[in-house]
Amino acid sequence: MNATANSAQSVTAANGPLEFLSFTLGKEEYGISIQKVQELRGYDIVTRIANVPEFVKGVVNLRGIIVPIVDMRIKFHLGTPTYDQFTVVVILNVSGRVVGMVVDSVSDVITLSPEQIKPAPDMNSSMASDYLVGLGTIDERMLILIDIDKLMSSAEMGLGNPDLT
Repeated sequence: MNATANSAQSVTAANGPLEFLSFTLGKEEYGISIQKVQELRGYDIVTRIANVPEFVKGVVNLRGIIVPIVDMRIKFHLGTPTYDQFTVVVILNVSGRVVGMVVDSVSDVITLSPEQIKPAPDMNSSMASDYLVGLGTIDERMLILIDIDKLMSSAEMGLGNPDLT
């Protein structure tokens, strides 16, 4: 069994409905567990930090906490990002850290039953195998469900281990 199928099974193991915050990046709709979301904010000026990956836009001071801001459009190679009145920063609490995630827009909170979450097909891409929980289906909509804990705590994100900072 592949890692994606294991992720889909572990997410649906609770056998109850799950809530996801849905957001858009380009033309695709994604979802992350609502339990990881701390708050939503408009995009604001960030302080750039030298020698960080391009997708780490910088940091902001959020009520005394220095929060790294990651632009998911850059991370997923979805073209040149634009920042407008619809751009949202989703403040996450993942693996004991507060991290901001820039997305094009936030849609709503969607409740999915385990039957609505299907394993993602194995496409031999690092995102599909490591960070994808599965695909959520709601009528004609399809939501790409991301394991935001795994994504934000991966070594390639360059955000470091919270135990070492």
